[in-house]
Parts: sequence; C-alpha cells; structure tokens
Amino acid sequence: MESSGLDHIDEAILAELTRNARIPHAELAQRVMLSRNAVRQRITRMERRGHIEGYTIIAGSPGQRMVSAMLLVYRKDRMRGSDVLAALRNIPEVVLCDVLSGDFDLLVRLEARSLERIQDIWEQIAGLPGVHDTVTALTLSTVIRRETPGYDNRQDKGYDNGQDNSQNNSQDKSQDHGDRPEGS
Repeated sequence: MESSGLDHIDEAILAELTRNARIPHAELAQRVMLSRNAVRQRITRMERRGHIEGYTIIAGSPGQRMVSAMLLVYRKDRMRGSDVLAALRNIPEVVLCDVLSGDFDLLVRLEARSLERIQDIWEQIAGLPGVHDTVTALTLSTVIRRETPGYDNRQDKGYDNGQDNSQNNSQDKSQDHGDRPEGS
C-alpha cells in the first residue's frame, strides 16, 4: 500500500468510477481483475476512509456539451472583498474560484448548459457591489482536462478571511450504484 492508503488496484477502481460512477460491480471487477465482492469491499473501505466522498449527477440531454467560461474578476477592495466570494459560493455553475496575484484577483471558472446562462451569471457577478471590473473568455475547446489526484476541489479553504468556510456538497454515499446491495 502507498502512503495515501491506496494501492494500484484502488487507484484503478477510482479511475473507473471517475469515468462512470454507475458502473456495475461485476463490470468493474472484470476491468480491475478482482471478484465482484472484493471490488465492493474496496469501494466500501474507500468510502469509509474518505477517498470516495460521494457520487455526482450531471444533468442534461445526451450529447449536450457544457459551455465553459473563465472570468477574471477585479474586486474594489481585495482585502475586504469577502462578500464577492460569498456570492460566488452560492452560484452552482461556479466550479472553480482561485485568488490570484497581479491586476485581477479572482479567476472564476463557470460551467453551464447554455451560453445564455453564462451571460446571466456574468451579469450577476459584474453587478455585485464589490466587483470593480471583469474580463471574460469563453472556452472554444478543451484539449486537456485532468482531475488532480488527492485534491478535493469541493472544499473551499477559506483563503479570503482565514476562516474555514468548507461546504459539504457530498451526495448520499448509500445511493444505488449498479448492482450494489442496499446498505453497502
């Protein structure tokens, strides 16, 4: 086992679940060359230890592409602009918000179902009292998209004011996923 508590088989299971969280245990077992029961036990252990914190539903029509945009936001008062960060936390389409050095102090990534929704969100953010200026760039195509291993992108580290403002967005871990028995 590695220091993270995951071995190469656990990593392979996580990779498969990342691609398709609803994969039946029997199919997953074939892909990682274990028995179905061994896969179930490993998934249960990873859930219990926090390596798997939930399962996400991505709504939309089959084949519908997400529209993605980056907003560079300049706040009027960088040091006391926590009201802007609080407003961004309440917009579900904000999938990333980083504090930057340089002229602009926030990098915000939006992912929405339509260009109209991106525009609505941009107007909402640009209209916030603490926002001085924005620059927007629409994503034309995605060449590389990786999940960072070991990075929990759902937790806000509270960089704006030194407080822990984490929000628990995890879904119920006991949802039905493929052929898993209830309660596992």
